Amino acid sequence: MESKALLLVALSVWLQSLIVSREGLATADRISGGRDFTDIESKFALRTPEDTVEDTCHLIPGVTESVANCHFNHSSKTFVVIHGWTVTGMYESWVPKLVAALYKREPDSNVIVVDWLSRAQQHYPISAGYTKLVGQDVATFIDWMADEFSYPPNNVHLLGYSLGAHAAGIAGSLTKKKVNRITGLDPAGPNFEYAEAPSRLSPDDADFVDVLHTFTRGSPGRSIGIQKPVGHVDIYPNGGTFQPGCNIGEAIRVIAERGLGDVDQLVKCSHERSIHLFIDSLLNEENPSKAYRCNSKEAFEKGLCLSCRKNRCNNLGYEINKVRAKRSSKMYLKTRAQMPYKVFHYQVKTRFSGTESDTHTDQAFEISLYGTVAESENIPFTLPEVSTNKTYSFLIYTEVDIGELLMLKLKWVSGSYFSWSNWWSSPGFAIEKIRVKAGETQKKVIFCSWEKKSHLQKGKSSVVFVKCHDKSLNRKSG
Repeated sequence: MESKALLLVALSVWLQSLIVSREGLATADRISGGRDFTDIESKFALRTPEDTVEDTCHLIPGVTESVANCHFNHSSKTFVVIHGWTVTGMYESWVPKLVAALYKREPDSNVIVVDWLSRAQQHYPISAGYTKLVGQDVATFIDWMADEFSYPPNNVHLLGYSLGAHAAGIAGSLTKKKVNRITGLDPAGPNFEYAEAPSRLSPDDADFVDVLHTFTRGSPGRSIGIQKPVGHVDIYPNGGTFQPGCNIGEAIRVIAERGLGDVDQLVKCSHERSIHLFIDSLLNEENPSKAYRCNSKEAFEKGLCLSCRKNRCNNLGYEINKVRAKRSSKMYLKTRAQMPYKVFHYQVKTRFSGTESDTHTDQAFEISLYGTVAESENIPFTLPEVSTNKTYSFLIYTEVDIGELLMLKLKWVSGSYFSWSNWWSSPGFAIEKIRVKAGETQKKVIFCSWEKKSHLQKGKSSVVFVKCHDKSLNRKSG
C-alpha cells in the first residue's frame, strides 16, 4: 500500500511539474524578441466563413505558431472587428452577421474579432476608460504582425462599434505605421463628445476614417452616439438623431410578436443601425446608398444639397470614396426602415402664385411620381409655411426606383374632414411649373401644367403636371 501511495505522490508531482513547465514555456513564448506580450488581455479570434459565430482559433501576440495554426492569409486584407459596451458580458447578435457579410464580400480576407468582453461589461465609465488599454492591445497586435511576419498595416481595416470605435481610434494612433482604414459605427458619445483627439476616434488615426452617426438624440455629451464629426467623412443617416423603424409603436409591435426577449435590441435599435447599414453596403454592392454633403440637416430637408459635383456626394459604407479634405465632411441621406436601406432622393421646387396675399403654416401635401419603371404615389410631406408669390424647395424620397420621371401629381391635403374656414371657400394657389432634381441620377426635370397654370386648392383633387423639359447635370451645366 505504501509503495502505491508513493507512486501516486510521485506521479502527481511529475504532472504538476509538467504543467508548470508548459506554463513557463507559454509565458516564454509570449516574450518574443525582448518584447513582453503577457499584459495583453484582449483576445484576437480569427473566425472563418464556415463558423462566423464561435471563437475557435486565437492569434496570440508573441506566439508565432498561433498564426499558422489559425490559417491566417498573409496575402489578403484583414478586418478587425471591435465590439462595444455590453450588459450581458456576451457577444451581441450583430457580430456573426457582420463577420458573415465581410466574408461574403471578401472571401479570401481575414476577419478577426477582438474579445474585450470582461472589460466591456463593467459600469459604463469604467469600460469607457478601458478603451485606452484595448486600443493599446490592438496596436501591439498589429505592430507584432508587421514586425514578425512583415504583414503591412496598410492591409488592415478596423471596424469599431460604440466604445469599440474609440478603441479602434486609439489603436490607430499608436501603431508604428498607419492602418489603411477605420470605420466608426456610431462611436459612443458619453465621456467622448468633449474629449481630446488622442482619447477618441479622430481623422489622424488611419489613412482614411469614415463614420456613421445613427443615434445622436439628446444634448451633446448625453446622446448615445457622438454628435460631432470625428472622421474624414461623417455620415448622418436620417439626420443621425433617430432611425426609421425604431419608434415606440414599432417596439410595441415587436414585443407583441416576439415577446420581451428583444427589448434590449429595441432600446439600442438606432445605435445598432449603423452596423446594419454597413452590412447592407457589403451585401448590396450593386446599389450603394448615396449620401450628400450639407451644412445642416435642415438644409438637407429642403432638398438643397443633392449635388455630386466636387465630391459633394459619396457612397455609404464599404464602397465609400476615400475623400480626405482638410475639414471633416458632414453628409446626410434618408433610408428605409429595413434592409435594403437604399432610397431615391428628389429635390422638388415650385412657386405658389396668386393675386391676393395669403399665408398658411404647417401645411400637409402629397406628391405622386410616375416614371418609366414604376410609380410612387401619395408621398406625404409638410411645408412649415406657404405664402403667395414665394418659391419653396423640399426633399422627398421613394423606396423604389421609378426610372426616368414622366409625370407627377400634387395634392394639398385638408387638415380635417370638416373645417369652418373651408366652408365657404377653399384656399388655393396657381402653379405653372415644378422643378425636380434626382439625387441618384443628377438629372433635372421640369414639369408643366396641362394648362398654362394649374390651380391647387386645399382639400380638393390632385393637380397633374407632365414632363416638359429635362436636363442632365454635367460639367458644363453644373
